[in-house]
Amino acid sequence: MKKSTLINSELSYLVATLGHTDEITICDAGLPIPEEVQRIDLALTHGVPSFLETVKVILSESQIEGVIIAEEFATVSPEHHEALINQLNAESEASGKSIAVTYVSHEAFKARTKQSRAVVRTGECTPYANVIFQAGVVF
Repeated sequence: MKKSTLINSELSYLVATLGHTDEITICDAGLPIPEEVQRIDLALTHGVPSFLETVKVILSESQIEGVIIAEEFATVSPEHHEALINQLNAESEASGKSIAVTYVSHEAFKARTKQSRAVVRTGECTPYANVIFQAGVVF
């Protein structure tokens, strides 16, 4: 059995096969997921697993160099937005690598998910609790 934090086999495989600049989306329970993109559905019930828990686990297993967030997230759900930014800052500090943050409209965000290798659906019910991670390199 795997010893590290991430034990979900689909997520573990996804992270292990990411290349530089590949994108994955972590989303709330309501984000529409394009049919052509792999769906990894973790949602069990409202709030389980949470968006922030899922982000934390993915960050523990992968190197991220950039994120894309909907502008609406900061204004509509400021506490969750701030918690995400704090997690990203902590990861940047721990890894010694900066993480670029880009904001786009929610409509542009939804369109961008089509470029993701996979969309990871959580049970989160906080509006606009979505992020696209852009893979970095560990060297």
